[in-house]
Amino acid sequence: MQTDIQSQGFSLTEGLNNYVVKRLAYGLSRGDEAITRITVRLSDINGPRGGADKRCLIEVRLKTSPTVVIEDIETDLYLAIDRAVERAGRTLARRLSRQRQFAPDLPALPEAEQIAALADDR
Repeated sequence: MQTDIQSQGFSLTEGLNNYVVKRLAYGLSRGDEAITRITVRLSDINGPRGGADKRCLIEVRLKTSPTVVIEDIETDLYLAIDRAVERAGRTLARRLSRQRQFAPDLPALPEAEQIAALADDR
């Protein structure tokens, strides 16, 4: 699993980078085997004007499902990260459980081998 963290409008400090990595590891640990890449984009929309303008956009690319995209905008960047990771974790868990629930069981043998085995049994 690759993790890419980008910032726009401010510099990405080592402490902020470590915080994002730890939150992702904890929040998305349930679907670790299904994730191929995570992209996190942090931005300050209004710049120095303030307000609810700290944005965290998380894209989680999966092996077998469409990409999960979550965006959260808050006044505090750490709160935006926390909420976006929490929502991404819930969405990922829901999508993986549905996939397990509705996906047909994969055969142990390829279809051609199963047909040949059935023909031999007769």
